[in-house]
Amino acid sequence: MNQVRMPGVLIALAASVALIGCGKKEEPKAAAPVAAAAAPAPAEVIVKIGHVAPLTGPIAHLGKDTENGARLAVDDANAQKITIDGKLVKFELLGEDDQADPKTGTVVAQKLVDAKVAGVVGHLNSGTTIPASAIYNQAGLPQISPSATNPKYTQQGFNTAFRVMANDIQQGSVIGTYAAKDLGAKTIAIIDDRTAYGQGLADEVEKAAKANGAKVVAREFTNDKAIDFKAILTKIKATKPDVIFLGGMDAVGGPMLKQMKELGIKAQFTTGDGGCSPELIKLAGEASEGVICTQAGLPADKLPNGQKFLADFTSKYGQIQIYSPYSYDAVMVLVDAMKRANSVDPVKYLPEVGKTSYDGVTGKVEFDEKGDIKNGAITVFEIKDGKLVTLKSEGGAMAAAAPAAAPATEAKQ
Repeated sequence: MNQVRMPGVLIALAASVALIGCGKKEEPKAAAPVAAAAAPAPAEVIVKIGHVAPLTGPIAHLGKDTENGARLAVDDANAQKITIDGKLVKFELLGEDDQADPKTGTVVAQKLVDAKVAGVVGHLNSGTTIPASAIYNQAGLPQISPSATNPKYTQQGFNTAFRVMANDIQQGSVIGTYAAKDLGAKTIAIIDDRTAYGQGLADEVEKAAKANGAKVVAREFTNDKAIDFKAILTKIKATKPDVIFLGGMDAVGGPMLKQMKELGIKAQFTTGDGGCSPELIKLAGEASEGVICTQAGLPADKLPNGQKFLADFTSKYGQIQIYSPYSYDAVMVLVDAMKRANSVDPVKYLPEVGKTSYDGVTGKVEFDEKGDIKNGAITVFEIKDGKLVTLKSEGGAMAAAAPAAAPATEAKQ
């Protein structure tokens, strides 16, 4: 009997298990969510900016300083992760050494053109900037000089040529007027080094001095490699000038001051930005005391937006020279024009350079129809106790009205 009932029990049990199994049927698991695809990074484009200055020779310290200013600008621009025309731009600086030589200047200018740079900051010297500008103009490349002050640079009619510093017409006028009016000079002797910078500035000083009643009793010249000036100075001593002006560099002015002292010349020595430097003080020693000199720009501590630049530059490169803030702004003006044109192609962004209205570390950067900066500043200094002390500033975004000690600065040819 038990044998007959067992199959029924087993069957019922099996059915119950089957029903239970059907009742507990699991819903299909939801598929794991697919991770959202990361947005593709914008394509990167390399944009080369050229920089040219003398990196060897007697004024290499000035060239390296302007190059460092440009490098700092490139670093800062890259830190901004700038996107132009949908592409992340990485800027690179191509530095070249023109040795302050006009022929070398044209060679390296063509080298930069061949390297497909998008623009050029330089050259340092007027004598190299002017011949090189024709090469950049032919290639359609924007060129911004941070320091070349000879008026001829922007008087050639090139729509590619710009400068972010006052020119020699402005500087020469200040020097000549200061000599005649502030120093009360009746007679002035003028020496220049026959470079585009030195001779050009000396010509403007002569015009301004004469216009303000001073008489030019001697006009002599040397060269930028000379170190012996006793023959020239002996001739000048005989004319008994109240003021001697040098259009040239600190490398010339230093030994010239020492020789003036040896010859017993008491005339007030004046010079332009080429000699308005700590290097002049080092070379001339005590003979530099009382020198009056000018720089085309505001003192470093009076730059309208320059405090951060000064801190960043000095921490990275050491003592600032006068032109590194201007080379920094020159790079940033090129970058700003590219952003406004939404293109890194010189053909497309060149027109925007001329329309620039940029708040730089040196002040407001705007250009006139020739490519000269509007309202460029000139500062007059006196060397006292081995330091450059500001006497006054004219023009620019702001003027230093009260005398104040200025940081040591250097200058260019």
